[in-house]
Amino acid sequence: MSLTALSRELVAKARGAHAGRAAHMVAGGHETVLSQTVLALAAGSGLAEHDAPPEATLQVLSGRIALIAGARRWELGPGELIAIPHARHAVEALEDSAFLLSVVRER
Repeated sequence: MSLTALSRELVAKARGAHAGRAAHMVAGGHETVLSQTVLALAAGSGLAEHDAPPEATLQVLSGRIALIAGARRWELGPGELIAIPHARHAVEALEDSAFLLSVVRER
């Protein structure tokens, strides 16, 4: 599977979507501990503040995003990876972007 090709496809879908986002799970599922999903956000769209899973990372595949948790803000570009803090957080697309979200759930 090419994450680059999938990212391009999802960014195109996100641009045309009412909410400005698109996603595709690439590994895992409800029956597994690890899941990985590529999410795409059109510039200016985002994910509203939400609770953090037990363990998760976010790796930017294309574009630029901001991860916001309380007073902290991280701006990330292609190839950058961050462990998502154990706090409510939001994601904003600074430009058309795609990222890989890896989540480990408790069993």
